Amino acid sequence: MSPVRRCSRTACGRPAVATLTYVYADSTAVLGPLATYAEPHCYDLCSEHSARLTAPRGWEVVRLAVDPGPARPTGDDLEALANAVREAARPPRRPAASGGRDGDPVEVARRGHLRVLRSPEP
Repeated sequence: MSPVRRCSRTACGRPAVATLTYVYADSTAVLGPLATYAEPHCYDLCSEHSARLTAPRGWEVVRLAVDPGPARPTGDDLEALANAVREAARPPRRPAASGGRDGDPVEVARRGHLRVLRSPEP
């Protein structure tokens, strides 16, 4: 599978540069920069299709600034990545004999990045 996301339009193989999302409650189509992850309810569009986008009558199109260049990590991105690595490297904390502080949930299992928490008994 190619790491480059492609335009969602039929028979278009160009690389995607923007993501289209519909806000049905507000009758709005939002076209913005390419989303970090491909979502099933969003549409990735190439530059040509994003430039020609129109919405149904009565709908508003909101166009957010699309950066045509490749996305570069920012200082905040790198700091968040470093913090995540530090957190993952820490040994797991053992809950106190009383099950943690009053009102804190207790971790009882972990699967990947998901945790199963049990609320303390009142």
